[in-house]
Amino acid sequence: METQFLKWLLPQLNKDHRLEVLPGDDAAVLRFPGGKRTVVTTDLLTESVDFRFSKSSADNDFPPPASAHQVGRKAVAVSLSDLAAMAATPEAIVVSVALPQNGGRRLAEELFKGIQEEVNTFDITLAGGDTNAWDGPLVISVTAIGSILPRQCWRRDTAQAGDFLIVTGPLGGSLLGRHLNVTPRCREATAIASRYPVHAALDISDGLAIDCGRMLTASHVGGTIELDLVPIHPDAISLSEVPHTNQITPLEHAMQDGEDFELLLAMPAEAAQALVQDDPSSLVAKTTMQPRIIGKVTESLDFCSTTPDGQTKRLEPKGFEHVFQ
Repeated sequence: METQFLKWLLPQLNKDHRLEVLPGDDAAVLRFPGGKRTVVTTDLLTESVDFRFSKSSADNDFPPPASAHQVGRKAVAVSLSDLAAMAATPEAIVVSVALPQNGGRRLAEELFKGIQEEVNTFDITLAGGDTNAWDGPLVISVTAIGSILPRQCWRRDTAQAGDFLIVTGPLGGSLLGRHLNVTPRCREATAIASRYPVHAALDISDGLAIDCGRMLTASHVGGTIELDLVPIHPDAISLSEVPHTNQITPLEHAMQDGEDFELLLAMPAEAAQALVQDDPSSLVAKTTMQPRIIGKVTESLDFCSTTPDGQTKRLEPKGFEHVFQ
């Protein structure tokens, strides 16, 4: 029952100075740092689309099944990744779930443990949410709230011709398991923003090609990606060898798989070169970030790729898109 679950849940929530009215009321009242702007984002995950619990009967168990703990963590992390793309400091989250009627209580408790782990990792507060039950699969939505100084927010529509394009880590093959263990680049984003000028940014959630295309289109510019500079994750190589999956190359996986949640940055050339030459651990301790320059923003509206042998061709912005009519 919902009432019993809330009696179990509410005492476990940490008291936080950012909450003037604690969870359990009709709404939360938040205290954010004075003079800062509020950044709000939301993401919704659905079973069988963003994750699955049961193992496949097929010989190849792909993609791997998730635990409820992993789903709780991922649901928070993907929203925090959107805050990272804006260089905002995460402050609070609100979580809503539609639980399956059969086994919903056990599922909710495991979800909460994953949510709480991410809350503790990024020093944010769980400000509230809502629980529902129905005869369908699990649906979870996380609204994340961040703060940032006026006019300091990164945007995707402000890339400039001459900027270098940077990704913060290797790409591709996330469906081998990294899609269930997302690490949002929140600390890296605020550290980069404090040291380097960044003209535009977004997080790579649907694939490098499609997300880069979105940035360039929003900015009314074009760009060129040098394919031999795109960092390819070892998982992309492994996934290209998995039987019964789409047989595409590791580079194609890196360009279009999505769920990498690395940042794509458009930066002035000098700043971009300084960032990739800097020691990442001097920005954020124990970071796994590996920034790499992969291309350049151009005045021409064309979106192109260049091959190691110097050939240039139009780049198709492929990636993941939800399909509905």
